[in-house]
Amino acid sequence: MALGFGNPGHDIRRIATGLLVFMAALFLLTHWYRDMHPAIGFIRAFAEAAMVGGLADWFAVTALFRHPLGLPIPHTAIVPRNKDRIGETLAQFIRGNFLVPRIIALRMRRIDIAGAVGRFLTDPSLSQGRMKSGAGRLIADVIAALDQDRLGGMVKSALADRLRQLDIAPLLGQALTAAMADGRHQPLLDGFVGWAAKTLDANAHLIREMVHERANALVRLTGIDETIANSIINGLHKLLEDMASDPDHPLRERVEEGLTKLANDLQHDPLMQARVDKVRDEILENPAVKRWLDGLWEQGRGALLKAARHPESALAGRLGEAMQQLGGTLIEDRTLRAMINRFARRAVVGAVDSYGDTAVRLISDTVRGWDADTVTGRLENAVGRDLQYIRINGTLVGGLVGVLIHTIEVAL
Repeated sequence: MALGFGNPGHDIRRIATGLLVFMAALFLLTHWYRDMHPAIGFIRAFAEAAMVGGLADWFAVTALFRHPLGLPIPHTAIVPRNKDRIGETLAQFIRGNFLVPRIIALRMRRIDIAGAVGRFLTDPSLSQGRMKSGAGRLIADVIAALDQDRLGGMVKSALADRLRQLDIAPLLGQALTAAMADGRHQPLLDGFVGWAAKTLDANAHLIREMVHERANALVRLTGIDETIANSIINGLHKLLEDMASDPDHPLRERVEEGLTKLANDLQHDPLMQARVDKVRDEILENPAVKRWLDGLWEQGRGALLKAARHPESALAGRLGEAMQQLGGTLIEDRTLRAMINRFARRAVVGAVDSYGDTAVRLISDTVRGWDADTVTGRLENAVGRDLQYIRINGTLVGGLVGVLIHTIEVAL
């Protein structure tokens, strides 16, 4: 018998059955030669008890999956007769001991998801081989399988809510104050002056038309309106040229005073802050901004799918460097890591709480849909090897007990 080939469970079954047959043959042999020597009695007692123990265990193991010898003996073929109850019990066992939000939450507290992601991003060796491709395919399949309308709506709503919660006025005030302190506003003023000069040149005819329309008939007849218009245009040009060439021009100083007051109001004036918040909310409600958020979500989703399916190309260059920096931040920033782990834990616990019953029904319905032979075959393949060892142990232990009993009988 070649034990190295075929089904290991069947090989062990043959060994157990062969051992039982050997004990039966040994019992017959010792029965015929029992008077040859006193030691034959011990061998006969071993074989007799081993045969009884082996038969008993064979009956017990066989009764789990089928009727022994095909006879409809009561309380046999236990698994086929109770497959529906087994499926239901298995499902309830998993639901009651594993798919419990409290247990899942305790387990998730021991798992550092953010840290694992950080190490994965920072260490290139962790992203090689089957793990990378398998994880990438899993992530891509999960992203593609999610309800895009619902998920996109959640992401966009969360982003919009976060923007609405942003107290933007003080930030603008602080940025303006810092820019003025470093003189970074001067190029902006220079640009504004240059823009004003170009605008004046482009609209000089409007000034001439305005002066001409408002002048009386005598002024228009003498051509003084044209002189007045040219004087206004030239005066404005001179004012802009002086502002451009003189950093200490009084008008520039007035503009800086206005900017200083604006920066202070943005940081400390509740009325100004309320106005900025109103503008912020109006911008977020603008259809163009909503379309921009839609496009932002689609671009982000596409980038995630590309990165998951083609990590080599997606994570190359600057994006790869950015992802490594993100991984380093996840490892070093305990606050951020704790926040991400908390979010992941709540998401998993929420999914278990919402879909645990569905998983239980799936298990019980699947087992209920199997026929008796399928259930018997799968369970027997799963535990049959150990059950055959029970038969072997029962045979040997029974034989030893038989020898012990015979020894006591001889001693008495």
